[in-house]
Amino acid sequence: MVEHDKAEIVEILNLYGFALDARAWDLFDRVFSEDVVADFGPAGASWSGLEDFKRSFAEFHATLDNHQHTMMGHLVHVDGDKANAFSWGNWLLVRNTAEEGPAWLGTGWYDDQLVRTPGGWRIKHRVCRLAYSTGNPFVPQPNAEHKPDMRANVLSEFAEEGKIAFLNAIRAK
Repeated sequence: MVEHDKAEIVEILNLYGFALDARAWDLFDRVFSEDVVADFGPAGASWSGLEDFKRSFAEFHATLDNHQHTMMGHLVHVDGDKANAFSWGNWLLVRNTAEEGPAWLGTGWYDDQLVRTPGGWRIKHRVCRLAYSTGNPFVPQPNAEHKPDMRANVLSEFAEEGKIAFLNAIRAK
């Protein structure tokens, strides 16, 4: 059963990237809980609630000509009807009219807390942090509540401070 749960969780982690790049915002309903809390460091913002999160991401990504979100290196810990997942991500954002070049590439991580729902696993709390970026930092434009934050974050520092939920969960076992 745990292996099936892990496979389902990895599937929704990957579905997130696909939903973003296809701009299929309805698929977020299969990824996140209705009461999701999403803290996105690279966006310089956080959201409470799925509808607000979807609206904001749709508005931000509409300013781009193209984007590709690659999810990888998934780690999953299941504990009954709760789970933690940790993933690495690469984010390519393209805005052809951006001064100083059309592309920005970021890499970082997602630290997720999930719950089992009648519809399957859903992310209830997501923390996203930027580890490194290159390219034109003006491609991601400020938009409504998006205030892009290009500061690099060091995973080991977050771990030392007890701020990685996945690490805390596997150490508790």
